[in-house]
Amino acid sequence: MGLLIKGEWHDQWYDTDSTGGEFVRTDAKFRQWVTADGSSDHKAEKDRYHLFVSLACPWAHRTLIFRKLKQLEDIIGVTVVKPEMLDKGWVLLDLDDPAAMDPSPVPDIQYLYEVYTANQPDFSGRVTVPILWDKHTKTIVNNESADIIRMLNSAFDAFTDVKTDFYPEHLRQRIDEVNDLVYNNINNGVYKSGFATSQEAYEKAFRALFDALDEVETLLDQQRYLTGEQITEADWRLFTTLIRFDSVYYGHFKANLRRIEDYPNLSNYLRELYQVEGVADTVNFEHIKTHYYYSHDTINPTRVIPLGPEVDYLRPHNRK
Repeated sequence: MGLLIKGEWHDQWYDTDSTGGEFVRTDAKFRQWVTADGSSDHKAEKDRYHLFVSLACPWAHRTLIFRKLKQLEDIIGVTVVKPEMLDKGWVLLDLDDPAAMDPSPVPDIQYLYEVYTANQPDFSGRVTVPILWDKHTKTIVNNESADIIRMLNSAFDAFTDVKTDFYPEHLRQRIDEVNDLVYNNINNGVYKSGFATSQEAYEKAFRALFDALDEVETLLDQQRYLTGEQITEADWRLFTTLIRFDSVYYGHFKANLRRIEDYPNLSNYLRELYQVEGVADTVNFEHIKTHYYYSHDTINPTRVIPLGPEVDYLRPHNRK
């Protein structure tokens, strides 16, 4: 994953030498909001906003799930990048590819970093997905997935019949607590394990990851979902990591103490979420495996992509 420095592209990986071998994720740079009432500079409107996503990326995957669950496909367009992330970073997918969705609203571009420079010609920072783009102002609204899914959760309710609230008022404190545990130790924990460049940093992340998975496994023995008896954003934030775990993180990121299939509660919980109507349509294992095994040549220099594992996520679950 490269970055822009004063608007110039650099194929430059994260510096782990200065952090004792630990992978430290940088914060998102764009944090504006779309609001239903227009109290921000970005009012919710049909066909005004556009997502740039990777089907491989768990952070971008969150936004596709919320767009699907809230039935916003006709309201917000999506441009998909190729699964490979090489010396030029993310590259826009050819529109004749079966996985492609909508053309880019930023004209005459090939690389995702050009969306950032279209917004700010001298931008410095990592070039990441997802990106929420405002076609009216021709600017990036937000590139933090946690913010974007909350906008999709409620800001566009006037344009959809689906009023399900995945961040209900009475559960917000608990959702935020669970999100902290899951993000630090599981969502980002797999990356801290996989991208560690010292044994000490790897083992620290590895232990924190499986301690957290064990904690969630115990929690799911007591209740159906992470915050009780209804699905919330906390479940979908965890889902995008769990669905990649056995196919990618277990082997490629050396997170190999246990598979999700080895956890009775987590594996059934994962299948239940996968079987929610429309969610399976957002999962693309070809892009997921191609991206991780082909893009990270420091971890997999041969770029050989494994054929397995075979996991049937449509088989019955016991969460009812």
